[in-house]
Amino acid sequence: MVSVGSKSLPSRRHMTIEEDSLMGERGKSSNNHSERNKGMRRKDHKGNRGFDGDSSKKNQSGGAPNVKPASKNHSEFEHQNQFVRKEIDPETSKYFSEIANLFDSNEVELEERSVICGNALEETRGREYEIATDYIISHVLQTLLEGCELDQLCSFIRNSASVFPAIAMDRSGSHVAESALKSLATHLENPDAYSVIEEALHSICKVIVDNPLDMMCNCYGSHVLRRLLCLCKGVSLDSPELYGTKSSKALAKRLNLKMSQLDDNNLEIPHQGFPGMLTYLLSGLLSCSREDMKYLQVDQYSSLVLQTALRLMLKQDEQLLEIIPLILRCNSTNKKVEGFHIETNVAKEILESMKDNSFSHLVEVILEVAPESLYNEMFNKVFKNSLFELSVDRCANFVIQALISHARDQEQMGIMWEELAPRFKDLLEQGKSGVVASLIAVSQRLQSHENKCCEALVGAVCSTNESRISILPRLLFLDYYFGCRDKSTWEWAPGAKMHVMGCLILQGIFKFSSDHIQPYITSLTSMKAEYITETAKDSSGARVIEAFLASDAATKQKRRLIIKLRGHFGELSLHTSGSFTVEKCFDACNLTLREAIASELLDVKVDLSKTKQGPYLLRKLDIDGYASRPDQWKSRQEAKQSTYNEFCSAFGSNKSNFPKNTFVSDASEDAAQEIEVKNTRKEIDHHPTSGFKRHREKHAKDKDEPFAGEKRSKQKKNKTSEATDKPKLAGSKRPFLSGEMTGKNRHSNKMRI
Repeated sequence: MVSVGSKSLPSRRHMTIEEDSLMGERGKSSNNHSERNKGMRRKDHKGNRGFDGDSSKKNQSGGAPNVKPASKNHSEFEHQNQFVRKEIDPETSKYFSEIANLFDSNEVELEERSVICGNALEETRGREYEIATDYIISHVLQTLLEGCELDQLCSFIRNSASVFPAIAMDRSGSHVAESALKSLATHLENPDAYSVIEEALHSICKVIVDNPLDMMCNCYGSHVLRRLLCLCKGVSLDSPELYGTKSSKALAKRLNLKMSQLDDNNLEIPHQGFPGMLTYLLSGLLSCSREDMKYLQVDQYSSLVLQTALRLMLKQDEQLLEIIPLILRCNSTNKKVEGFHIETNVAKEILESMKDNSFSHLVEVILEVAPESLYNEMFNKVFKNSLFELSVDRCANFVIQALISHARDQEQMGIMWEELAPRFKDLLEQGKSGVVASLIAVSQRLQSHENKCCEALVGAVCSTNESRISILPRLLFLDYYFGCRDKSTWEWAPGAKMHVMGCLILQGIFKFSSDHIQPYITSLTSMKAEYITETAKDSSGARVIEAFLASDAATKQKRRLIIKLRGHFGELSLHTSGSFTVEKCFDACNLTLREAIASELLDVKVDLSKTKQGPYLLRKLDIDGYASRPDQWKSRQEAKQSTYNEFCSAFGSNKSNFPKNTFVSDASEDAAQEIEVKNTRKEIDHHPTSGFKRHREKHAKDKDEPFAGEKRSKQKKNKTSEATDKPKLAGSKRPFLSGEMTGKNRHSNKMRI
């Protein structure tokens, strides 16, 4: 008996086994505890909690139906999971309810709390499944797992290992399983705990790999399995690799809008992880027949597990060359010469499955992480000559965007250009503007077909007998224009929200040399003043103006646009997105216009100072200095501009690699911009789908630095591989997925119905 304050909570393991099997009334088990848990109740999960948030239905297959054929060889664990769960007896319910009330009272000291947790976890022995899957008591069990000592935690995991998959596949039990894994992760900072944790994880993985298919295809079990993979890898259990890369980052990278490449494709690994355990677990997950893998590809939840596994193996080319062929169901052959190749019949199967929602997400990730040889093989055997057909499909068009974004060389760019550029108009009419945006972005990155891309887009939006002056308005309102039956009568849509993807396309266009984009520059600078102002007020349109001001267009053309905004700078500065436009205009204009901008901001200084972005903008433009001593303010601005001009004369013009306007800004600009990217500038909120990413239209704030691209130096890659191979002995090298699977038939698992 353990006495805590005025309460005593003895461990009741002395009770007979017969008492554990007594059937209690479920209503009595939640009398007092249900009130306490009003704020702890778990909402029904709407689809998956995984990568893209595009899984609100159990099956969203666009092409191949996610239906598994009936088989007489049902999963062995499926039958184990069908037994009737024993009811929790009233005494057990009361016992855990008292613990919950005691913890809620905050009267328990840390040492006493640990003892209580240990006794309570001991109470679950032999009944882990029943207690972990009870809707009420499972909340208490989560608290116990989060507050117990490491040895108590590992003891619970080892004792429950045989039923861990069943717990993980339960609505309530899955939260218990996740809490156990999270609690394990908190102890990894202690190097002495490594072996103990590894032993506990092995007991779980050993049971999972015996029959992984049911857990992979379960909405709750797959989520626990992804957390387990992250723990074995050594990444945070709440990392983007578990839930999928954020849409803003993925979109920014895809369209060359990323601020920098320093964090590109780098996993945060706070601890060393358990590489042997990860290999063993992946071996078990992929040790199924080709027929089973066919259904794992299109199952919503197993697809998410495979996506997580692939993301966690990023840049480990040797392992990926073993894993990806298994997932794609193609044989790895001719390793010494080609690495691997895709048979014609397999390529056709992949092509047909690409129209399935789950499989399309999976192939996107494959293209993101694929080594160069594998990407080239997929490009030539699967995608070549089918790009347009896939581009107009509801799901497959996202795969094409990923394929385009990760193009390796100009030759591949040329093939994509030949198949897609003549069909730009068809793609835009069918709402697949994301494919067009991706092709324009990769053209800029690879510096290939730049002028042709710009001309093809003009031809898609304006017919040969039309003036090119209307190209900007039509791209700004891309959906309205192509949705209009009589396009010849289309006019500016005042008050309507501008098209996100159309604006993103224009941002990409203004990254090209001004020699290629003169029609776009002329169209923008020729717009009416009220249209320019309305564009600057729109969160997407403002980005277009900023991209133009950051381009290498002539200074005269930029000032022509800025003059049309005169009289509206104060109004624009009060909007979060408009404040960035005001700042860009200030940097790009001459002293006279700067004084006009400062004067307008001074008029709204009181209101502007109350906004989130106001203090920074007022400080950056030195509005207080302008108000108190305008002559000195002018002198400072002239000095800054003179210094900047001297620098350009000495080291290069606007086309140099140095960021524009950095010499007319405060010293604190860089830090302030970094804060703004994270906190100030809200991304485009709820946008109509535009053919880019399923509910992924939000994009990250971009700076003016050009995207450096993703070209890989073969020499660097060879050095890396040599350094990796040196410690390995040729005689001791084993395939990555040759985990210890003693006595296990790799093709014994059959899919359940």
